[in-house]
Amino acid sequence: MARLFLKHFLPCLLLLCVFPIAASCEWPAWQQYKQFYISDEGRVIDPSSPQRITTSEGQSYGLFFALVANDRPTFDKLLTWTENNLAAGDLSVHLPAWLWGEDDKKNWKVLDSNSASDADLWIAYDLLEAGRLWQSQRYQTLGTLLLQRIGHEEVVDIPGLGTMLLPGKIGFVADNQWRLNPSYLPLQLLTRFSSIHESWKAVQKTSQRLWLETAPQGFSPDWVAWQPTKGWLADSVKPNIGSYDAIRVYLWAGMLADDDPHKAALVKQFQPMVNFVVKQGVPPEKMDTATGKATAEGPVGFSAALLPLLAEQVDALAMQRQRIKDNPLTNNAYFNASLLLFGQGWDQQRYRFNRQGELQPSWGGQCVTSD
Repeated sequence: MARLFLKHFLPCLLLLCVFPIAASCEWPAWQQYKQFYISDEGRVIDPSSPQRITTSEGQSYGLFFALVANDRPTFDKLLTWTENNLAAGDLSVHLPAWLWGEDDKKNWKVLDSNSASDADLWIAYDLLEAGRLWQSQRYQTLGTLLLQRIGHEEVVDIPGLGTMLLPGKIGFVADNQWRLNPSYLPLQLLTRFSSIHESWKAVQKTSQRLWLETAPQGFSPDWVAWQPTKGWLADSVKPNIGSYDAIRVYLWAGMLADDDPHKAALVKQFQPMVNFVVKQGVPPEKMDTATGKATAEGPVGFSAALLPLLAEQVDALAMQRQRIKDNPLTNNAYFNASLLLFGQGWDQQRYRFNRQGELQPSWGGQCVTSD
């Protein structure tokens, strides 16, 4: 019996050592992203600024892409740098500062200690899902503690609206008016958090309302304001403008699971943006959300961000895919590159979100490559 085992099964075991069952699907764009934007220490660099800044948003996106790629060494480097440099060494005690870079005296430091709640959500989500997928109690615990801190410091009850996530700890409430950013509220993340604590169900419900009610013409704004006596108002800084923030609303909505109870209403609401791209062949860089008037062509990252929402539009989908192919990843546009990894990665079936908001990466190699 022992000889029979060695003869027939030992070669198979040796092959498994060479070709692991859960080998990740190769992701050239991720390798390029790391080369172009992530330092050896684990800092995501935005080269568009003379200060070569790093934002908590950049760190949160890097963590997500590393998880999708099953790249745990890079995930750990990004997490360590984030915690040590943006959160005073402990994400369970401090929300990460949103901005880090070189000051006027050539010192590298936190440039603005305020938080950015979208990044905080993504970091908490990355940790929770890394804990689940990589079976790490450390990640799971840190993600849970960070989520609790977000709830304490960035979630408020807004009169007439409900429980809502502010864009950051400081500076978004004045004169009985609340300033909000729709793109800071990915519903799949809020769904996932609802399994941790019921309070996030209320945030999810209010966020769904915000997405639908602030896009009456089918175009999401970058920023919007709420006043209890007047309801929704145009933002005082960027009134009725949908551009580099709003593009993520279409991305998050398009990536919701097909059986997510929120998706159908959102796809219907944002159909005017889909129709615009079908007709014009390229997304707008800027949209007047009140009139539907577009200005300029959006960068290629906008095309990538709209791939999930265009999934049923065969011709328009093919056109955006071709535009992405004709404009490969560059080393001087961090945000554009991030949108590309999100949208194209999803389009290539490298990951999905299920109805519970959980990440479903294609670690078994079942992706559709077009890099």
